[in-house]
Amino acid sequence: MRNWLLSDDADPSLRYRVLRELLDRPSDDPEVLAAQKQIGREGWAAMILKLQHPGGQWDTAGNSARELYRPKYVATNWRLLVLSDLEVRRTHPRIVKAVKLFLRRFGGPSGDLGGRKSEVCFTGNAVRMLTRFGYLDHPSVQSSIDWLLRHQKSDGGWHCFRSRTGTLDGWEALAGFAAIPKAKRSAAMHRAIERGAEFYLERGLLREGRTPYAPWMRLHYPVHYYYDLLVGVDVLTSLGYGDDPRMRLPLGRLAGKRNRDGTWNLDALHPDTEDPNYQIRGPFYPFGLEVPGRPSRWITATALIALQRAGR
Repeated sequence: MRNWLLSDDADPSLRYRVLRELLDRPSDDPEVLAAQKQIGREGWAAMILKLQHPGGQWDTAGNSARELYRPKYVATNWRLLVLSDLEVRRTHPRIVKAVKLFLRRFGGPSGDLGGRKSEVCFTGNAVRMLTRFGYLDHPSVQSSIDWLLRHQKSDGGWHCFRSRTGTLDGWEALAGFAAIPKAKRSAAMHRAIERGAEFYLERGLLREGRTPYAPWMRLHYPVHYYYDLLVGVDVLTSLGYGDDPRMRLPLGRLAGKRNRDGTWNLDALHPDTEDPNYQIRGPFYPFGLEVPGRPSRWITATALIALQRAGR
């Protein structure tokens, strides 16, 4: 398995992640440095960066540098989320240009980053993405964090739409806090994490509604703003809850999805929904780094890292 994940044809972002998070190699390890140097120069990140328009944005109607959210899932917002997962550095000139557009477009009192237009899915994702790029101290990121703290529901969850209660689908706030180094989390963030984690643990990461929701048992990447079993396990273990007894069932279900050769499949690309009432406004373009229905290096690495955090 290690050879498959670290082979020469594996993406450098994946190799870097496996070396650092799964094998615990130090940051100055020669293999770590070599993989890090290749990120953005070849592989998945390089492919995405090459699609960027000169103005700093990705696909939009008329190549507008202001429309950064649509069409899903190829416009600037979605590309930046994936690039932040792929460990592209803040100092990369293409990232600098794109993030500058993003902050200018969505920041401010009336914007989506802690302003009047904020909602959990977008704002939580933005905190996660911008923190990974190194913008934690930016005023718009701090405003977004404050907004997420204020809008946590009384039951400990969050909801992307109007509701008195949280939903497992509202995972983005907790994932945003998970991206923030522990030493930089405020007391309010620690309390929100504890309450948010309890919300998920009480529900076994998957119990919501009268019947099981099949898409939550399928594994996806990119996750965009959709929830599934691996999303829940990844977030909860990254926050240190892997040894909670209530994690045994979801961890067992994740392990049970493993192929005989030790890999996990990329089950589907989003949107993956069986709810006929779920509507997506406007056109969308499913985007993936790997082929659905086949063993996935990214899914396999994510699952192994999460299980290792939980002591499995």
